[in-house]
Amino acid sequence: MPTVRANRLDIAYDVQGAGPALVLLHGATSAGREDFAAQLPLMSKAFLVHVPDARGHGRTKWDAADGFSHDWLVDDLKAFVDELGLQTFHVLGFSMGGMTALQFASRWPERLRTLVVVGITTQREPRASVGRRLMDPEVTLARNPAWAAELSRRHDPVQGPGAWQRLLPAIAADIARQPLLAPAELHGIDCPALVVVGDRDPFVPVEQASALARQLPDGRLFVAPDCGHEVMVRRPGLFNEALSGFYRSTEPTARRRAETLDDALRHPDPEPNPATDDAIEGGSR
Repeated sequence: MPTVRANRLDIAYDVQGAGPALVLLHGATSAGREDFAAQLPLMSKAFLVHVPDARGHGRTKWDAADGFSHDWLVDDLKAFVDELGLQTFHVLGFSMGGMTALQFASRWPERLRTLVVVGITTQREPRASVGRRLMDPEVTLARNPAWAAELSRRHDPVQGPGAWQRLLPAIAADIARQPLLAPAELHGIDCPALVVVGDRDPFVPVEQASALARQLPDGRLFVAPDCGHEVMVRRPGLFNEALSGFYRSTEPTARRRAETLDDALRHPDPEPNPATDDAIEGGSR
């Protein structure tokens, strides 16, 4: 599998398919191909799909003992797409990856063709409380040894034995302190957007997901019935159908957005020339 050196990390990623670029961002404690296994066969028919592992997860080595911050994840994404030459792209983020996608979109909205976020809200609660409860390594080892074994299988080969026990509390602490996006920042995300939530998601009440969709200028909401947090995994058929409909309906807008940025890059505004400006102003007097 390839890696790319970006933001002082060797970011491991999978890539498959053909077409416009689509970046898939996985959730906390997971890895890209695991969160999106049910989407890759479908999405790779229409997109060139890039699936990076976040720092400290899967095959992208980082020790959470050295810190962990959502800001770093946004910087990692920016460096990743820049290094690969993806001037514009579609992005789909789940949970932690959804927050990364939202933060990126608030800073560089012109880079995105479309935005899809799953299982994320800009409210701190109940995300912080649920995260603190679920990401306790001692409780996990004592009460859910199967998940502890899964975390070891997923992360130990690259991160080292026990790295996940440092990663989980670092993620929970970041959720509790990360700045929240304000309505004005959300209003600046002008690309077509889809907000997805399970109707039984413990992290994201449906009303919070609905509020997020309403604050995005071109936002839509999809609520998966009888479903918890991992909509892509628990209701893959339903999710894939909603996703396909979203991409079909927004394709003309996404294409225009890409063409607009491409044109701007080919024909940048000239740098101001004080001498010329003075001459123009003098001639107009």
